[in-house]
Amino acid sequence: MDSLTLVCTVSLLAGGLYWFVCILGSAEQKGKHAVQLSGGSIERDNVQDNYNEYWSFFRRPKEIEKAENVPAFVDTFYNLVTDIYEWGWGQSFHFSPAIPGKSNLESTRIHEEMAVDLIGVKPGQKILDAGCGVGGPMRAIAAHSGCNVVGITINEYQVSRAKAHNKKAGLDKLCDVVCGNFLEMPFEDNSFDGAYSIEATCHAPNLEDVYGEIFRVLKPGSMYVSYEWVTTELYRGEDPEHVEVIQGIERGDALPGLRSYSDIAEIAKKVGFEVVKEKDLAKPPSHPWWTRLKMGRIAYWRNHILVMVLETLGVAPKGTVDVHEMLFKTADYLTRGGDSGIFSPMHMILCKKPETPQES
Repeated sequence: MDSLTLVCTVSLLAGGLYWFVCILGSAEQKGKHAVQLSGGSIERDNVQDNYNEYWSFFRRPKEIEKAENVPAFVDTFYNLVTDIYEWGWGQSFHFSPAIPGKSNLESTRIHEEMAVDLIGVKPGQKILDAGCGVGGPMRAIAAHSGCNVVGITINEYQVSRAKAHNKKAGLDKLCDVVCGNFLEMPFEDNSFDGAYSIEATCHAPNLEDVYGEIFRVLKPGSMYVSYEWVTTELYRGEDPEHVEVIQGIERGDALPGLRSYSDIAEIAKKVGFEVVKEKDLAKPPSHPWWTRLKMGRIAYWRNHILVMVLETLGVAPKGTVDVHEMLFKTADYLTRGGDSGIFSPMHMILCKKPETPQES
C-alpha cells in the first residue's frame, strides 16, 4: 500500500469514526451527542448500582405504593434516562399525534402550542409547567405565547439542562426552572395565571395531591390543562396480555401505577376544579402517536451498537447499555399499548379554578 492510499484510508476511517461517535443519532435539536451520555447527577461509577436499585423497586411493589418513596424513585429514573432521551428523542419528553406532511419536531411543537392555547393566557402572564423535564415544551410555549413560564422538576440535572437550553435559545428571560416536588410546590397561593402538564403527572403516586397543589397555586378563574397517561375503555384487567403491556410501561417509565381514563375528571372535581373539556387526543381522526416508535427500531439498533462501544471504551459509564436496552423494551410495550388501543399518553383534561371558592 503506497503512502497516499494509506493516508486516504486512515482519513476515511478517522472521519467515519468521528461521524459514528460524535454525530450519529444526536437529538433532533442537537441537545446531546453520544459521547456526552452520563448518569445525570449520579457519579459515573454509581450508574450501574443506581440502575439496579431502580429495578429493585419492582421486586418490592409495596415500596412503590408508599408515596414518600416515589420522588426518589422518579429522580433516579430521570438521572439514568435524561441524556439518552435528549440524544435519541429530543428535548420534549412526550408523544404527539403524527401529522401528515409534518416532521416529528413540528408535530411535537403543535401539540405543545395547543396546550397553552387551551388555557387562554396572554403575553406577559405567568404560567406553570408542572413536570417540565429539560424544558422543550416550556420553550415552545413561551415563544408561541409570550408568557413567562416557570417549570418545576424533581431532578436537579434536568434543571441545569433546562437552564442551559433556555439561555441558548434566548428564552431565559421568559423561562425559569426550579427543582422541587410538584406534590409540595414552593410557590405562593393564587400566584399563576395558568398551568399545564404534559405527560408528567403520571409520576404522582396520588393524582389528587398534584392536582390539589396546582389548584392551590392558580389564581381564581385561571385554567389548567393536562395530557394524562391512562388505560382506556378497551383495557381489561383480566387479560394477561393487557396486564403485561401496562406493567411493562409502568416499569420502564417510573410509574407508581397507571390510572384509568374514567378517574381523571372525578379527581379534578374532587380538588375543586370545574372540568371544561375532556378528550383523548390519541383517538381517530388523530394519526397514531406510536408511529415514531415503530420507525425508530432501526435507529435503536444502530444507537445500541454505539452505546455498547462507548461503554466498552469507558466513554459512557457502566450501566448505560442496560438503561438503553430498558428503554427499547419499554418502547415495544408502548407500541403494543397504542396498537391495541388499551393505552393513551394524551388523555386531555381542561379545568378551571372557580372565580369564587366553592362551598364544602
